[in-house]
Amino acid sequence: MTYRVLFFFLLNFITFNFQLAAPAVAQSPKDWTDRCVGTGIASDVATIQGFECLFYNILQVIVFFAGLAFLIMFIIGGFKYLTSGGDEKAIGQASSTLTSSVLGLVGLIASWLILSFIEKLTGMPITTLFIPG
Repeated sequence: MTYRVLFFFLLNFITFNFQLAAPAVAQSPKDWTDRCVGTGIASDVATIQGFECLFYNILQVIVFFAGLAFLIMFIIGGFKYLTSGGDEKAIGQASSTLTSSVLGLVGLIASWLILSFIEKLTGMPITTLFIPG
């Protein structure tokens, strides 16, 4: 029962606080004439360079959901810890949830830092996808 209440409040928080604002009517959409769409005469023809945009968008979604998973697990772990009532088994489960969420976030940040370090060390742009065309 308590998880349902927590889920309800978390869903309402996400729904009302992270809504994307619609652009104003007077604004024009972003001009996608870089590597996402062809330029010149065949500007509406998809090219192999479109995979760069696809991978970039997929990576943005993955990072967003990884951060959201951390936040949800951290809230659930804290809620478990607060409602444990001094029970050693419940405290152990709560601390395990908190530890797992923090380790997941640290792993996500560490993987990016390692890739950035390798990029700085070798001079190869491994954190950017480039398809020559």
